[in-house]
Amino acid sequence: MLLALTLIILIIVLFGPQLWAGHVLKRYNTRIDELPGTGGELAEHLLKRYALDGVNVEKSEQKNDHYNPEEKTIMLAEDIYDGKSLTAVVVTAHEVGHAIQHKMGHRPFFLRWRLARFIAYTEKLASIILIVFPFAATLTRMPGVGAIILLVGIALMLLPVVFHLITLPVEWDASFKRALPILIEGEYIPQSAIPVARKILTAAALTYVAASLASVLNFYRWIAILRR
Repeated sequence: MLLALTLIILIIVLFGPQLWAGHVLKRYNTRIDELPGTGGELAEHLLKRYALDGVNVEKSEQKNDHYNPEEKTIMLAEDIYDGKSLTAVVVTAHEVGHAIQHKMGHRPFFLRWRLARFIAYTEKLASIILIVFPFAATLTRMPGVGAIILLVGIALMLLPVVFHLITLPVEWDASFKRALPILIEGEYIPQSAIPVARKILTAAALTYVAASLASVLNFYRWIAILRR
């Protein structure tokens, strides 16, 4: 009974935020002709307004909105780029917020950028090292070597945890210290839509909370395995 309840809670914690975020983004993705422009048009306008020289806006073939600091490009999914909805406008402002972080030299943004270059490989490498570690310690008959291998594996496994923990304040800053003030001060959305904008930004942030928890749980799982 306790195990079943724990599994249900884990499923809700890990997948609940993503499902709710998807629901919120879809709910407010209805076209509103009264808005001054599409997501793509707003992005181009904001790039000029904030003098984000060298930053481009492109329509992404994938349903994935993000800012690419390597190429200084804001990538917007088709329904966001061409969309004239609250979701399109709010998501666009959020991605522009990342471009502003880049220009302003926001330290957490740059730290996450550097970690992102390695994060795709570290979890796989750490898993291999932690699997190999007991065999290496037995074959070499040198406890010191096994301990070093174990420490390297744990350190690599910790990197994704650190990455996701840094991601949270970076995303929060882009949403509520950049995007929301831009939308309010520029009057790109009506006053009545501000609570909805907050809801959309909060929903998007919760997906990163779920990713952080998943990373922490994965690290804990390995620690539990190594204790056996």
